[in-house]
Amino acid sequence: MKVFSISVLLAPPSGAAVVLSTASDLSSFSFYQRGSASEFMTFLSKTVTERTPQGQRQTVQEQSNVAHVYNRGGAEQLAAVIITDQEYPVRPAFSLLTKLLDDFTAQVPQSSFSNPSSISFPDINTYIQKYQDPRQADTIMRVQQELDETKIVLHKTIESVLQRGEKLDNLVERSTALSMQSKMFYKTAKKQNSCCTIM
Repeated sequence: MKVFSISVLLAPPSGAAVVLSTASDLSSFSFYQRGSASEFMTFLSKTVTERTPQGQRQTVQEQSNVAHVYNRGGAEQLAAVIITDQEYPVRPAFSLLTKLLDDFTAQVPQSSFSNPSSISFPDINTYIQKYQDPRQADTIMRVQQELDETKIVLHKTIESVLQRGEKLDNLVERSTALSMQSKMFYKTAKKQNSCCTIM
């Protein structure tokens, strides 16, 4: 079980999502892949956030990565995303996102959201280290029943959250947020994973 990335994003109902704070653990990638992997994690986080309605949680799988997103919305218009491998359980992931958003809003004033580079939230680095073990998130949030009362939308693939006729390959190709190296990383990873697809 592995957590690759955790992010807090500003998610206005219309418009692009903006990363306010993020941390990643890309030690499982080779040194040369880490920059591209980091760019792709940011791209995936923004994409799933922009396609998750406010007040909703959903899980989206893209190749061997799973993005769990909680778009809390409300006055702050915040969302949180955790990108994990396929073995990381869903319930602790969403417990962690709820706690992350609570801590972020308690420590970071809303007035600083307009200037993301000025935001200091060092706790996010603690989160990514501590919650590599999902039992840590689960025991802390066991009392919280909010998850059971809130609908979690599960999607098998990222294609199911994209708009009609929209393809991830096209989004990656058109993206100005991804370098050519990251686009090649995506294509190579897709080719490597396609040989293992079981129909």
